[in-house]
Amino acid sequence: MTGTVAGRLSTLDRFLPVWIAAAMVTGLLAGPGLKTAMTAVQVDGISLPIALGLLVMMYPVLAKVRYDRLGTVTRDRRLLWPSLVLNWLIGPALMFALAWLLLPDLPEYRTGLIIVGLARCIAMVIIWNDLAGGDREAAAVLVALNSVFQVVAFGLLGWFYLTVLPGWLGLPQADLAVSGWQIAKSVLIFLGIPLAAGYLTRRLGERAKGRDWYESKFLPKIGPAALYGLLFTIVVLFALQGEQITARPLDVVRIAVPLLVYFGLMWAGSYAFGRAVGLSYERTTTLAFTAAGNNFELAIAVAIATFGATSGQALAGVVGPLIEVPVLVALVYVSLALRRRSPVEVTP
Repeated sequence: MTGTVAGRLSTLDRFLPVWIAAAMVTGLLAGPGLKTAMTAVQVDGISLPIALGLLVMMYPVLAKVRYDRLGTVTRDRRLLWPSLVLNWLIGPALMFALAWLLLPDLPEYRTGLIIVGLARCIAMVIIWNDLAGGDREAAAVLVALNSVFQVVAFGLLGWFYLTVLPGWLGLPQADLAVSGWQIAKSVLIFLGIPLAAGYLTRRLGERAKGRDWYESKFLPKIGPAALYGLLFTIVVLFALQGEQITARPLDVVRIAVPLLVYFGLMWAGSYAFGRAVGLSYERTTTLAFTAAGNNFELAIAVAIATFGATSGQALAGVVGPLIEVPVLVALVYVSLALRRRSPVEVTP
């Protein structure tokens, strides 16, 4: 059975870990030359190449969403409430605890990790969920929900975890300067644009040719663009930040340890909870990936704006996606292995 499924996959899908590893190496080897070109193409602090890669990556997946089925997701309280609790209570608290436990002597990196924990994922989680066979409609709803909470709660939670809670515990405090517009801008660009494009594509495509044509003819043509966008984004990320990583390898290792623990615990705990409350494999997978992923673009932008581009806080933000990408790719394969052991379910 496994061989039959693998045989139906395209070469791009079948060897995805190989392509991702090659993209990482390509970015590192491209080094300063590509970095200079990429940093020159920015608008209001946003890297256009990264923005382009994320938009190309997310558009095909959001074009696959059946928007007329979103009501079945919004009525599923077993999914919505756990997602909010995992993302906005447990996730930030876990990263705060890990940062203080594992980096007590490195305050800049510790602060950077706490900022990463506050920035909930609204971009790459879309493609991890799709690769793992999660519920696309549920992912769209949860990502939109996280986006609203991100605009409202990010600054407040930053103040709480960097100033208030350390004060209560008698620990050193830090300040976080972040504007609501900066957060809203991240949401509008990295979610709003591809979401609007995906929605309009489906509505107009189905109106012109019907759902059968749209899903059997059009979607297979644009589908590979998602993985091309992912690989391009990884190349750009490693090119932009590879110099910092290779210059301070021991610091990167120290930062990577709490990140590895965080991604593993958030994903495994969320997956176990989803199965325990009776969610289907598809919605359990969506719950796990939306809880484990982080909005690296926002975290890096906030760290740089507040502490500077060469700060330890910025380096911690940079290391975040470089650890997250291979870990969540591995968890995609863990999900697919668990799927083979899951009973066939139909989500009402």
